[in-house]
Amino acid sequence: MDSALGILHRYWGYDSFRPMQEEIISAALEGRDVLAILPTGGGKSVCFQVPALMKEGTALVVTPLVALMKDQVQGLEKRGIKAIAVHAGMSRHQVDLALNNAAYGGCKFLYVSPERLSTQLFQSYLEVLDINYIVVDEAHCISQWGYDFRPDYLQTGAIRDRVDAPVIALTATATPEVAEDIMDRLSFRERLLLKSGFERPNLSYIVREAEDKRGQLLDICRGVPGSGIVYMRSRQRCEETAAFLQGEGISSSFYHAGLDSAARAERQAAWKEGGIRVMICTNAFGMGIDKPDVRFVVHCDVPESPEAYFQEAGRAGRDGLRSYAVLLWSAADVRRLHQLQTVSFPGLDYIEDIYQKLHVFFQIPYDQGRMRQLEFSLEDFCKAYGLSQPQASSALRYLERSGHISITEDADISVQVRIILDRSSLYDVELPEKEMVELLERLMRGYVGVFDHLVAVRDEQLAGEMGMAVPRFHELLYRLSREHVIRYVPGGHSDVITLHHERLIPGNLDLKPAEYAQLKEMSAKRSEAMVQYVKESGECRSHYLLRYFGQEESADCGTCDVCRAKRRDDDTREKLRAFIAGNPGAGVSEVKAFISNPANHLSPNAAAIYRELLDGE
Repeated sequence: MDSALGILHRYWGYDSFRPMQEEIISAALEGRDVLAILPTGGGKSVCFQVPALMKEGTALVVTPLVALMKDQVQGLEKRGIKAIAVHAGMSRHQVDLALNNAAYGGCKFLYVSPERLSTQLFQSYLEVLDINYIVVDEAHCISQWGYDFRPDYLQTGAIRDRVDAPVIALTATATPEVAEDIMDRLSFRERLLLKSGFERPNLSYIVREAEDKRGQLLDICRGVPGSGIVYMRSRQRCEETAAFLQGEGISSSFYHAGLDSAARAERQAAWKEGGIRVMICTNAFGMGIDKPDVRFVVHCDVPESPEAYFQEAGRAGRDGLRSYAVLLWSAADVRRLHQLQTVSFPGLDYIEDIYQKLHVFFQIPYDQGRMRQLEFSLEDFCKAYGLSQPQASSALRYLERSGHISITEDADISVQVRIILDRSSLYDVELPEKEMVELLERLMRGYVGVFDHLVAVRDEQLAGEMGMAVPRFHELLYRLSREHVIRYVPGGHSDVITLHHERLIPGNLDLKPAEYAQLKEMSAKRSEAMVQYVKESGECRSHYLLRYFGQEESADCGTCDVCRAKRRDDDTREKLRAFIAGNPGAGVSEVKAFISNPANHLSPNAAAIYRELLDGE
């Protein structure tokens, strides 16, 4: 492993590997397929980046997170390593250039979002891409039994039929059943699962039942120095809580998917650099953020699964110093988790209705729409039909899961144009500038379907061909739209839905009812596991979570609220034994005085422990 250590030191400045990294890298260098399960912050990226740098060719890295993809590409380029990203929202021309550069430009890492794997353009490059490893990040997304299954990930398994390269699959959250499914889906030539212990000895898990969560949160922010993350489900509560903390003198801000990409990037950077101490956010924040000195992560709502909680809580204390994962809960949280099962799994008739409404919303007739990419706003869609956003979102997610659509969040959107006049009418239109006429001619010649639907336009290329700056090109498009000649949608960021097939008539949509029922049952079990976690008072929090992920053997952490309560009870038991031995004739009033005296530092369970000791004797 000397050369691997050399690579590690040269590019990352480290002199040794973290637990399990060396074993994973060794297996990869031997050409073996390997599934690596490492806790959040365990250094998964190094496990594929080091072996890829030691072999000729390019590592194909499949990851669902565009923001993380961009961060890793930038990080590699800063180290002098050539890396390229291909993701949803890029035009065909941009993708073509990126793939050509990856194939012939000495690229070491090609990051690809899963929905790109099945496109004809990507498939056409597979023969010329010298792929040395197939890397599957967030590998639990390929398992239909995982908590975050993404159907596009299944295309990764199909890549193996055409590419003779070993697989490195990585995840932080996989139960034993999910791990087996991952290896099946990726056609492992031999099953090799390398798993680091999930223990985080520096991370204290604390669970508190609290009606006044805001007050508890303020106490935590004042009592624990350093930066923190506070997770909430509601965007509005994120904003209100950030304002409350600011009013109490706590440096804080909020982050959720309702902010535009520039605002999110600015706030994320400010938090990472210490300009913001506490980030109040939805689960849209945190994935892939490399900030080692997070001292506390607080959940003000109970997450839907132990997998989600373990990953989010694990963002605290990556530097190995004492940190805290605090979960605040109330009876209302438990009721919400139970209600969420109804919202998350609406009836199959409702899901089919959402499928039809989606096509009607975009005016797509039957037998049309295959591979259309739709710029989508859930809020606008639900307003149009008077729908519940959470329930409609669940229906759309199951349509994705069952293979009918793909959903890409916050994609970079290309400029889109549709000519709204028919060809014959165009010749009767008098346009004020010759450049407008030239632009229309180029659109008609270069874009099939431009009269039928919105098409993505290569604005930089067209502007260059016409000898003008891009802003001037956009101005011409805008003016053509004002002349009612075209429909013009400027580029930007948006959620995108891709239709996988032509619109089907009602009754012909296969929604796999048996699989749906099984998924509903498994979701209910995950939800119940979270309810048991917050109500648990006898088992170490760390031990409970590790056991859920299949690690049966683990010592009590000694620092969670349960372990602390046990230790205080044990200390109280000894003090009460000494009191009983030294005061054999003590009356009720003397016992009460001893138990209620704050100077004795007894457990809240002191009275019960005293009775237990008397009964024992």
